[in-house]
Amino acid sequence: MIENYIYWISTALLSLLYFASALMYIAKGDFVRNAQAELGYSASHLVPLMIVVKILGPVAILWRFNVAISDLAYAGMLYHLLLSASAHLGVHKPKGSIPAAVGIILLATSFVTQNVAREYPSPYAPVTIIQEALK
Repeated sequence: MIENYIYWISTALLSLLYFASALMYIAKGDFVRNAQAELGYSASHLVPLMIVVKILGPVAILWRFNVAISDLAYAGMLYHLLLSASAHLGVHKPKGSIPAAVGIILLATSFVTQNVAREYPSPYAPVTIIQEALK
């Protein structure tokens, strides 16, 4: 039962992190473009794409209309968070990597506990001790 709460809390916080980031990309587009330029990225066409990704990723996990797409969203978010953290660390701005580190923790927690809370299990999530005891 506690794993169910852990799943939903971590997934909600992860989704909130991504939705807030997408909102910032929409509301403060110039700030985001300048921040990306400081990280060495000058691709202004990346911002609209990231808005879409930052909205669709959490939606795929929360709605979970297809387990494979949900797992793909988890994988994409992991790569995004790792690249975000490494970009900030690469330009010697470790404070900028804190949201990515928090996101990785929330993502891992959500991924590991998803089979407890969801009707259709992911074949890639680890089986928990409680699930084995119930079989």
